[in-house]
Amino acid sequence: MDNPKPEKVEVVAEVQAKLASAEAAIITEYRGMTVAQMSGLRRQLRDQGGEYRVYKNTLVRIAANNLDIELDDLLVGPTAIAFVGAKADGSAGDIAAVAKALRGFAREVPALVIKGGVLGTRTIDAEGARALADLPSREQVLAQFAGLLEAPLSQLASLLAAPARDIVYAVQALIDKQGGEVAA
Repeated sequence: MDNPKPEKVEVVAEVQAKLASAEAAIITEYRGMTVAQMSGLRRQLRDQGGEYRVYKNTLVRIAANNLDIELDDLLVGPTAIAFVGAKADGSAGDIAAVAKALRGFAREVPALVIKGGVLGTRTIDAEGARALADLPSREQVLAQFAGLLEAPLSQLASLLAAPARDIVYAVQALIDKQGGEVAA
């Protein structure tokens, strides 16, 4: 752009900042969706830490090129981007949850087509973007990790308690053998 309008420069800067700060961005085509459907999708994605925005392909292409991200093949037709980043409460957005919400919405509304996306600075195709929906949620991964940490600690506590428990059982068996009386 030889002499770009200030509004376009602002939009390019906004998209560039969102792409740079987002954990992931999933690119979709929304042709044929109603305003009510778009609003419903935005609400679902916001609950999962995502933000769904429509930008001009040319401006997204410029922002992506500035970040050395190759999106030209995905920026065809009416394009909207679901950015996954931090939620309003400061917690991190859940990439898998946003991808699941998009996949579920696409099943209900066939007009929504998942075209691909960006994971970090790496471009992924439509199949890769759909595969994100198969990942376990952040809470599930944290619970599995906690379980992995807890199991060895639980076993260690049991092993350390075993000798004392065995002594108590041996003393009780001796008491029972003597008829319940403790010898002095």
